[in-house]
Amino acid sequence: MRTGSEPATARSALRARFWLSVWGLVWAVFGTAAFALTGRPGWAAACGVLWLIITIDLAVILRHIRQGPHYQPGPDVPPYRPPDARTRTGPPGSPTHGPGRPRGPGHA
Repeated sequence: MRTGSEPATARSALRARFWLSVWGLVWAVFGTAAFALTGRPGWAAACGVLWLIITIDLAVILRHIRQGPHYQPGPDVPPYRPPDARTRTGPPGSPTHGPGRPRGPGHA
């Protein structure tokens, strides 16, 4: 069911991201070494940059995994509740935000 809040409440499969990043890291290290040994410095540098990006991504993934079930939900963690459209229709601080928002004629 789509709630319209997916970008704000989306969760990713961090363990899958971790193993895919490890796979990419192995290939980036291999590519860097192979291209450096065959005398292709441009390709070796490109693989080295990719290696750096993957390493940073792995650090972020591991940080999120260590932060607990908010970032790594399991079967016992319920999904986020969808936002209540009746109480939040405008940006925070606007007159249409929150439970005290003005209602149209004929609404109690």
